[in-house]
Amino acid sequence: MINKIKRVSTFLVLSGILLTNLNFYPANIFFHRLGALGWIIVGYIKSDKAIMTNFGLQIPIFLLGFIKLVI
Repeated sequence: MINKIKRVSTFLVLSGILLTNLNFYPANIFFHRLGALGWIIVGYIKSDKAIMTNFGLQIPIFLLGFIKLVI
């Protein structure tokens, strides 16, 4: 199950990066955010603080992008 979460999360993160490069806003935020959440879950299950730190710090950045979108 964890390997499936990793694969899907990686696909979503890479899709978000692609959408950012193609300037598809705000879809890029939503795809990348879902992938980051998946990786946070994996980091939590595996007790990997490096993964949780990396992807956990991305969530506030996505929140800023979402606030910019709304305002």
